[in-house]
Amino acid sequence: MTKHKCGWCVGDDLYEAYHDNEWGTPLKDEDLLFEFLVLETFQAGLSWITILRKRENFRVAFDRFDYKRIAQYDEHKIADLLQDAGIIRNKLKVRATVTNAKLYMEIQKEFGSFSKYLWDYVDNTPIQNSWNHYKDCPANTPLSDQISKDLKKRGFKFVGSTVIYAFMQAIGMVNDHAVGCYRYKEVQALS
Repeated sequence: MTKHKCGWCVGDDLYEAYHDNEWGTPLKDEDLLFEFLVLETFQAGLSWITILRKRENFRVAFDRFDYKRIAQYDEHKIADLLQDAGIIRNKLKVRATVTNAKLYMEIQKEFGSFSKYLWDYVDNTPIQNSWNHYKDCPANTPLSDQISKDLKKRGFKFVGSTVIYAFMQAIGMVNDHAVGCYRYKEVQALS
């Protein structure tokens, strides 16, 4: 028996595995949060499947998303990344990743962890939406506007409200699985 899934992932094995195992699951691990932040910033203007297909290449190119190492990247390393055909070679996004890694650690110092900073916005409890169809989900919300505005004020790059909402969906700050999707109740139970 086939399980009903959110329509956006159906038909692609990689997309379905991401949907089934990661998307929307509440995530608080500092390293994984940074990984998703990087991937979402690179996704801006592109399809998510493009990023998923390059995820392992990103992982290798960016030292397994080790933000402490990325914060130390120099011009030579940035130039190397811009020659790496396995990733998205966007100079502004590569530089933003280095900047964001430094600022990520500043938030950790201020709040104790990036996770605490982020999850305090929802009182540590994921927002449970009830969409009938994935196309009903908004591209951004007042909360993603608020988080985006604060991150930009702190100097983060490529963190517009739409990017931040996609990030919130990915890390389970919001449960945007369609109510008919088998993952909806599984994710809801994790809250």
